[in-house]
Amino acid sequence: MRRFLPLLFLGLLSGPALAAPCPPAGVRLPPIPALAAALERGSLTIVALGSSSTEGAGASAAGLGYPTLLEERLRVAWPGVTVRVVNAGRSGETSSEMLARMERDVLAERPDLVIWQAGGNEALRGREAGEFAAVMREGLDRLREAGVPVVLMDNQASPRLAARGPVFDAELARLGAPVFRRSAAMRAWAERGEDALIASDALHHNDRGYACLAGELSAALRGAAGDAWQRRAIAAQRRP
Repeated sequence: MRRFLPLLFLGLLSGPALAAPCPPAGVRLPPIPALAAALERGSLTIVALGSSSTEGAGASAAGLGYPTLLEERLRVAWPGVTVRVVNAGRSGETSSEMLARMERDVLAERPDLVIWQAGGNEALRGREAGEFAAVMREGLDRLREAGVPVVLMDNQASPRLAARGPVFDAELARLGAPVFRRSAAMRAWAERGEDALIASDALHHNDRGYACLAGELSAALRGAAGDAWQRRAIAAQRRP
């Protein structure tokens, strides 16, 4: 264990895409048994479903959005596991548009986990929060029927979402699925001096914001997997 932790820390700092994340914000997820089972099999597929902040709007280059960075961090954290994070984000989409392509872009990938970010475009367009919640419930039911666990992601804390974003975040919290509280993470980072995470459009993350999001989400998923990730990582370090 003493040898493993430094190696993991060094791995997280290697390469430009694995820039150091923000300080830990303490966002946690409940245990996800399907995630631990995938690690034991040695193969994990995550589909990141969402709109522009999933696709990577605001990043300076393709591949600097959170799904790509999350995949890289999880590969470092879980050596010996084939990790694939599919970016199914489409800029400008609402939850109903995401639901319409659920079969093609999500279930067809046979994911072990779906991370679903939604609500921002409804907030920006003045949609009703109750209608949004109804669509999300339908999507969650479809994923549950397929046996796919879901983690919801709330909105980024940005000026353009300050007025109505929290209304939609509250609806997400009432849907009965685990929620990765990105807004809470951003508040915690701001208290620690990390408050320059939004691009010049006052809406999307910049490169630093996506790196911090990927780092915090990676930590939350490692916690949700339990000690399976640790056993596999230690075993991989011990192989000749």
